[in-house]
Amino acid sequence: MIVDDELNMRLVLSAMLKKEGYDVAAAAHGREALQRVQQNDVAVVITDLKMPDIDGMELLTRLSESRPEIPVIMITAYGTVATAVEALKKGAFDFITKPFDINDLKNVLSKAVKTLHLKESELSLSAAEIGRFGMIGQSAKTLELFETIQRVAPMTTTVLITGETGTGKELVADAIHYNSPRKNHPLIKINCAAIAETLMESEFFGYERGAFTGAVVAKPGKFELAHQGTLFLDEVSEIPRGMQVKLLRALQEQEFERVGGLRTIKVDVRIIAATNQNLLRLVQAGNFREDLYYRLNVFPIHVPPLRERKEDILPLSDYFLEKFNRKLGLRVQMRQDVKVMLLRYDWPGNIRELENLVERMMLLAKHQVITLRELPEEFRRGLDNVVALPADENKKPLKEFIRGHVENVEKEMIVRCLKECGGNITQASKILGLSRKGLQLKMIKYNLRKDFP
Repeated sequence: MIVDDELNMRLVLSAMLKKEGYDVAAAAHGREALQRVQQNDVAVVITDLKMPDIDGMELLTRLSESRPEIPVIMITAYGTVATAVEALKKGAFDFITKPFDINDLKNVLSKAVKTLHLKESELSLSAAEIGRFGMIGQSAKTLELFETIQRVAPMTTTVLITGETGTGKELVADAIHYNSPRKNHPLIKINCAAIAETLMESEFFGYERGAFTGAVVAKPGKFELAHQGTLFLDEVSEIPRGMQVKLLRALQEQEFERVGGLRTIKVDVRIIAATNQNLLRLVQAGNFREDLYYRLNVFPIHVPPLRERKEDILPLSDYFLEKFNRKLGLRVQMRQDVKVMLLRYDWPGNIRELENLVERMMLLAKHQVITLRELPEEFRRGLDNVVALPADENKKPLKEFIRGHVENVEKEMIVRCLKECGGNITQASKILGLSRKGLQLKMIKYNLRKDFP
């Protein structure tokens, strides 16, 4: 969406971007833009800074509150570069200056779209939804993760977050920053996989006017913007080896020079890095510097895959049901037999795969109820022989078969939780979301009192 009070600018930008294959909507001011964002599926907003009524800065603020997943690119004149830098600190994706080269705009827009697609997790929570550091889960491993975040958040220690794709590493970085003394300063994020190698140095450290063709004004880099805050380096394994040397110096000395500049700039930045790769193996293969690895790996945090914390599956699926019911204006519910299948699956795509599956099934559900019919074929193939009935079960009615499996899963979860809590019924009931009396009744039902007196 193009937002500019000058008609000619809207027409020219719209024509240029349509030629590049983008679907373009336009608005004359911030108020109209907010209305159209509610009516349309907008991926990126490009807005002028100076406009009557609601200007670009206020539009950015409102979008950050209502639609934080949408990247906002600011357009500014020379005299308002300082204001644009302030906008970056408030969450703008990037800014370009008037007059600008269309190639600069295309590069920034392409990067915004790529970053949107490569985002670590779509679990962006509003302030009202944030509970335990903005994450959902009740398994022992997730509770341990919460405790680890609590311990490291108040420090300035560099953190390296590892884990498979889709496990929620970006949410862990958010939790560390927003529970730290730096929470009122910027959290600047860089997806290292989304930046071309030739642009990485200027993206990190900024550049001076005239540093290269098209550099008509000086521009600060992400390190500079993160001063007194936190810099999150996502997909850090994708940083080219030549750039790793410069990054190491910036981490060690907390200083750098802009591209084309001579002045050394000192900053106070906390670093949080994340990767789904085995960095030590990359070090051994010669693809990642050993000294940079040890500089980043001061406080490692591993985010376990969903298959290792299956107690989190149903709370997460309930959360996604609620989320998409609100977003899509639906009242869809999920049948218990479908939940059994979710618990039996190994989730190679982790939380992102679960979120995508829930949304897909909700859209396919008839009569506002998700049934086994909505489970896609590829999901069924991934189940470990759950769909096929054992020989001695073939004569049982489907409802009886499903009920038996639900009870087996419930008993398994209760036993595991009680073991992890050392038999403490009060603690286990809180984790399982049951009353103490409710848990005791289920223990009697499954004959568990003898094992946990």
